[in-house]
Amino acid sequence: MNEKATPPKKVIKWHELFGLNLKDFFFQSNFEVKTEQNMSFQAQYVDVLIISKSEGKPLTQVPDGFEFLKEHNILTYKSINQSLDQWTIVEILGHYVNYRKTVTTNNKLLPQSKFQVFAVCTSYPQKLLGFEKHFGKEIQKIKQGVYKITSPFIGSIIILVLSRMAQQEQNALWQLFSGHGQGFKYGDTHYQWRVPMDKSLLNQLYQLYLKEEVKMPYTFEEFHRNYTMPFIESLPFEMRLKGIPTQERLKGLAPNERLKGLAPNEVFEQFTPDDRLKGLAPNEIEAYLRKLKKKTH
Repeated sequence: MNEKATPPKKVIKWHELFGLNLKDFFFQSNFEVKTEQNMSFQAQYVDVLIISKSEGKPLTQVPDGFEFLKEHNILTYKSINQSLDQWTIVEILGHYVNYRKTVTTNNKLLPQSKFQVFAVCTSYPQKLLGFEKHFGKEIQKIKQGVYKITSPFIGSIIILVLSRMAQQEQNALWQLFSGHGQGFKYGDTHYQWRVPMDKSLLNQLYQLYLKEEVKMPYTFEEFHRNYTMPFIESLPFEMRLKGIPTQERLKGLAPNERLKGLAPNEVFEQFTPDDRLKGLAPNEIEAYLRKLKKKTH
């Protein structure tokens, strides 16, 4: 008889992690995040869509560059081992055109002012932007790590360079993807997770940095001590115990802690074979019962 094959685990990559982190940031806000959105009949996918909603909490603080968010935001992302070039810009503009058509009603295009294109990258795109001192009228540095390309045909493209973002509280999300260890550590310390369960993404992100041979300020042990324990403590009690054998849960408990809440008849009638009694010496059980009888008389 053939054993049922175990399906391979899904490996989360940079783009998926980036999209999932954005989902966490915008959780319960008045924006919705969609990742790997099909933009055509030929399965061409845009990395992220961020769409304004009528319900949800308005954001009180956004990372640098997201002050340009509009009703419909189309975002492409290039990770630590990818470059943002002219072809990427042409491609994201094609997605913008297709997406704008998909949200058209009554054959009337929504105005350009309701859309914003973002190109996010880890490393500064030297070939695309050139040197800052040589910027012309069409390229503008808004602030550290934030650039704007202006065109009379497409409006503007906001370029976000995560490795150059200011290491400030509002940019903790960007620091996680900054491509350097100190930025990751800052993001780990300062990013406020909307959904505690999403913090598990940090472990995968940490592993990706190690694979890219990024010098990390954490040792593996330090990271797990600083990340794992706070993460576990944030989980509901039932989830912390899930998958832990009963005897492991009881290990180290004193006899009175194991037997607490049991009536004498329950000890002998229901729980004698139970795990709560395994490993206890008879004199320990008897001592607990004598103590319990004194309390009940």
